[in-house]
Amino acid sequence: MSEPKTITPGLSEIAAGIWRVRLGEPEAITPVSVRQSVPRVAELPAVGRPPFDWEQIEFRTAARGCVVTLPLGRDEGLYGLGLQLKSHLQTGKKKTLRTNSDPIADTGDSHAPVPFYVSTAGYGVLVDTCRYASFYLGTHSGVDQWEARAQEKQRAIAEGTEDLYKLRAISGRVVVDIPVARGVDIYLFAGPTLGQAVQRYNLFSGGGCLPPLWGLGGWYRCHGKSTAAEVVALAERLRRDQLPFDVLGLEPGWHSHSYPCSFRWSAERFSDPDALIASTRALGYRLNLWEHAFVHPAAPIAAALRPHCGTEMAFDGLVPDLLTPEAQRIFAEHHEQTLIARGVAGFKLDECDHSDFIGYAWSFPEWTQFPSGADGEQMHSLFGIRYQHLMDSAFRRQGRRHYSEVRASHALAAGLPYVLYSDLYDFRDFLRGLVNCGFSGLLWCPEVRHAVSADDLVRRMQAVVLSPQALVNAWYIQNPPWEDAAATDLIRQALQLRMRLLPYLYTAFARYWQTGRPPFRALVMDYPADHAVREIDDQYLIGDALLAALVAPGQSERTVYLPCGGWYDFHTGQRHEGGQRLTVPAPLAHIPLFVREGTVLPLATPVQHVNAATVFQITPTVFGQGEATGMLFEDDGETFAYETGECAWIQLRWTRTAAPEITRSKELPFRRYEFRQWR
Repeated sequence: MSEPKTITPGLSEIAAGIWRVRLGEPEAITPVSVRQSVPRVAELPAVGRPPFDWEQIEFRTAARGCVVTLPLGRDEGLYGLGLQLKSHLQTGKKKTLRTNSDPIADTGDSHAPVPFYVSTAGYGVLVDTCRYASFYLGTHSGVDQWEARAQEKQRAIAEGTEDLYKLRAISGRVVVDIPVARGVDIYLFAGPTLGQAVQRYNLFSGGGCLPPLWGLGGWYRCHGKSTAAEVVALAERLRRDQLPFDVLGLEPGWHSHSYPCSFRWSAERFSDPDALIASTRALGYRLNLWEHAFVHPAAPIAAALRPHCGTEMAFDGLVPDLLTPEAQRIFAEHHEQTLIARGVAGFKLDECDHSDFIGYAWSFPEWTQFPSGADGEQMHSLFGIRYQHLMDSAFRRQGRRHYSEVRASHALAAGLPYVLYSDLYDFRDFLRGLVNCGFSGLLWCPEVRHAVSADDLVRRMQAVVLSPQALVNAWYIQNPPWEDAAATDLIRQALQLRMRLLPYLYTAFARYWQTGRPPFRALVMDYPADHAVREIDDQYLIGDALLAALVAPGQSERTVYLPCGGWYDFHTGQRHEGGQRLTVPAPLAHIPLFVREGTVLPLATPVQHVNAATVFQITPTVFGQGEATGMLFEDDGETFAYETGECAWIQLRWTRTAAPEITRSKELPFRRYEFRQWR
């Protein structure tokens, strides 16, 4: 990225359509100042002016920190602020962005608080701070509005408390209250649409991630106390039952010591790790290992890390200062040499967030001091994303892509191949997180654990197979959560749907890498002018062609809103005109799924797992009566060769008057897809 171009004092153009407004004296440690990702903004289209006059931004300091005021139109819908599980449309809300694994109310606490919001007016705003900033999103007016706002309130009489709050009109401003800091940088992202502003932010973050192809298959995390023999027996059972899984996850029991962690194998449960990796790989699985970054005295890296840690402990372990190059090097090299180089395919990075609402305050407190100069508040905001970067760097040095899990993230995370998860388990919150994650460059998994009924299990499984990661997390369950044959059949059916869509999902992620367009996103991102979609938080888009409307446990039908245009039922092929709501039946085996008119959907014959030699049998399926198109991305699926051009885009085109066309942008020395008869 080139040097910022100063337009007027305080305002600089960072890249096409991205401006920085410097207010006061920003802190030395912020998401942008310590970033490790490289922006991919060289090819952004030019935009003439910032989304609003930067002089409308007000700034002041006080003893408590600083306050920034930004303009807000009365009709704007605001979204984002990271992984928000409790609400979708943020206009009219106050959110304090604090890293917390246990949000108990709609206050802003989140596994991944991101100080970035976007507007239906077609712009985005990044507030470059690691502090627990509070965002007042149209909630308050200054005293200069006293008479006007008082008159508004006289126009209606509330009939209850909830009604009283609804009568409050949105103020014309967003106020950001930042503790401690004496200044801050504000980044403005032009659209001109909401979705394009998100794409610009994601490219500023480094572009979207592209997981390995196998990472988009099924995942199963084993019981936490499993032995090597039990892991292999489970792997064989899943294959016998013809349940397609690509990844097996080991939980804390693989360590010789956990809570805090030793980062070395338990001799009791895993006496021959190399044999375990080889035997599971022979069955078509990749191995993923749980850990957290809090260091046990028995860890081989403990002594070297000791000078590079915070002044307080977490889970009675050392907390490495992940802002210092030396701590990152020690931590990453150990993982690379002892685990990754031996065949471990990824990691589950747990407990890198924080928690205040459980009996045991296990994480490091905010008063912790770190050698980098960060305090505990700043480190809580950055710990998860720095943890991701250091582990990702180890895989990159090995020339291997990975797809991993993490429990905390922050700003500028779009290029990191990690999926967020939670120890919470409310279905509605999980679905809302899936809808919201695309606003902030995040990926989210509504993982399946236990179930209270077959209906609950199947509906959760249907949600997870239509998410960034198809994960069953059985870490506290000895056997798979499905036991009877009927439930197993429905689970197999859901997983096979995932495998039918896998090439399409992979292509959506390739678009994410190339353009910053989220593979999973809310309807409002594509239809910001449609007021009917602004509060829809239980439907979402997958790639450019699919609309998912998941069904909650206990329901046998649901109401679906289809945006403008034509839509086809994925299962029946029935056409529906958009711009309307319809009630659709949803028996237990059925997921309401709709395909945009004019789509060629590249559906694959399901496979049990993916490896380097997998060739997908594709049936191009046409949804429409006129011209229809589709796309596939092709590469080796495992290395970073695609970044230097070793990849191809395959266009599928169908018309009523000519033979179907399959056009490759480039010939590769291999073929990932073979095409069957069009349907």
